[in-house]
Amino acid sequence: MDEYKTIEKTGEGFYSEKRSKFLAFAHHVTTVDEVKELIDGYRKKFYDARHVCYAYMLGAERTEFRANDDGEPSSTAGKPILGQINSHELTDIMIVVVRYYGGVNLGMGGLIVAYRTAAADAIAHTEIVVKQVEETVTIQFDYTLMNDVMRIVKEMSPRIVSQHFDNTCEMTLAIRKNDAETLRNRLQKAITKLP
Repeated sequence: MDEYKTIEKTGEGFYSEKRSKFLAFAHHVTTVDEVKELIDGYRKKFYDARHVCYAYMLGAERTEFRANDDGEPSSTAGKPILGQINSHELTDIMIVVVRYYGGVNLGMGGLIVAYRTAAADAIAHTEIVVKQVEETVTIQFDYTLMNDVMRIVKEMSPRIVSQHFDNTCEMTLAIRKNDAETLRNRLQKAITKLP
């Protein structure tokens, strides 16, 4: 697979049960450092909240993830949040759910429903987008081969990441992973052709 689903904008969700309030926030993230920074920000902003629980999933392969219950009974907060991320097959996403305790215990089942529902509401209030897994191809070539290289770029439509033109030119191109090998081969043929 060279596609994955993620969100672009922040989404907010809400759930209330027996006077407990659950505020949910879905963010697009790509690194653990971004996750930590956002969590620190939520802990400061909602310093008077009882719990700041979260889950995240990173990478197109969806192999880097974590769920955190932040003091709630084990698997009643982070896991249901992560469950919503998984059921929507999302990645590069973090969902934080801030809980203000209402004075009445909800029990394990009640907590699972509350965190799951709040997370689902945050996802519902953002936009899910499909992105392509890209691979970069860097090529160096003589200026005299510019037309041949640019013809291939025009035909295959990779995204130009960087380019430097001088006697020796260099271009870095990003293209859908499935097409990277074809682009690499075509460019290689173009720049090694015999006079």
